[in-house]
Amino acid sequence: MNDLDSLLALLAPEGRALLDEVRDTDPARELAVATRLRRAHPAGLVSAALGQARLRQRAVAKFGAEDAGRMFFTPNGVEQSTRASVAAYRAESLRALGVRSVADLCCGIGGDAIAFARAGIRVLAVDHDPVTAAAARANADALGLAGLIEVREADVTEVDTAGYDAVFVDPARRSSGRGRIFDPEAYSPPLSWAVSAALGAPLGLLKIAPGIPHEAIPPEATAEWVSDGGDVKEAVLWFGPDVTPGARRATLLPAGAGIYATPATMLPDPEVRPVGRYLYEPDGAVIRAHLVAEVAEDLDGGLIDPTIAYVTADEAHRTPYATAYEITDRLPFNVKKLKALLRERGVGTLTVKKRGSAVEPEELRRKVKPQGPNAATVFLTRVAGAPTMLIGHPLR
Repeated sequence: MNDLDSLLALLAPEGRALLDEVRDTDPARELAVATRLRRAHPAGLVSAALGQARLRQRAVAKFGAEDAGRMFFTPNGVEQSTRASVAAYRAESLRALGVRSVADLCCGIGGDAIAFARAGIRVLAVDHDPVTAAAARANADALGLAGLIEVREADVTEVDTAGYDAVFVDPARRSSGRGRIFDPEAYSPPLSWAVSAALGAPLGLLKIAPGIPHEAIPPEATAEWVSDGGDVKEAVLWFGPDVTPGARRATLLPAGAGIYATPATMLPDPEVRPVGRYLYEPDGAVIRAHLVAEVAEDLDGGLIDPTIAYVTADEAHRTPYATAYEITDRLPFNVKKLKALLRERGVGTLTVKKRGSAVEPEELRRKVKPQGPNAATVFLTRVAGAPTMLIGHPLR
């Protein structure tokens, strides 16, 4: 069976029953389970069911066990789909802006479309790949959202989005042959087309790679970086008459904390100052959005080095935008001295963080061989240009 035939077979009664049977299959027992099931079911269907069970298990991290256990996935769909918490945040943002309908272009297996529909927004979900579109349609049906989601298999560049309150474009940034794509014009569809589609809508959103160079961001857009649990998940460009061109936002989930700055309010780079008692590690979304200066001002702090996004301060502050550490020691980079200090302190649990250092954390752990009942964090970094080790612990 080809991929589409396999998916359609899983949607049939025999396939659904088989999916229920293999739901919790241990990967180590797959061969034995497959051998047993092939006595009563076609071999291709058994393989498809076991493959889908593996994808559902992987998808739990993004969609939660309840939804993932009912949805249908492709390998690329699991890898590239939006995390449910991020999609829900975006959908709620659109709902709050009065959006009642959205064209979701390059919808994939429907992660964002599901979130839009759950926010009460009517969705046209479009994808050119027949297997992916079929999975999106199956997911809308499985989650009881088919009444709000129309799935269309089509070339997104040929879809008329007139009449929709918003257009959301999520171009493919991976290829089967080359992996991750770094050139925005090599996206599918290209970034230039996606920008024009977003600009032509009453409200346009364009999902891009978080690592996109700021100079590649269209001047008409507000750029937002979103992290979830401290990990940067995506960047989105917003276009529309109420959008401030050139503005930047960092949004931190699950709390929903955010920093927003316009070109008129953005601060210059923070000053460099000596390492104080406390070190702050800004959230990745803050760093990607180039809003470290705003966090430093809030902390009454400065940078430890002009090229390193660590903020130092003399006072302890609680902030949602950075993780705080109390620094107990500062040493020039020297593995022997670090090993001796850790032995003296009885440190057996060592967290290694690096920024501006070529040393790999695991390599350092092997060399210092931490032993003992205590814990510590070591930062491998630069201070005023010099390779430095800062030792401390998270602020309690």
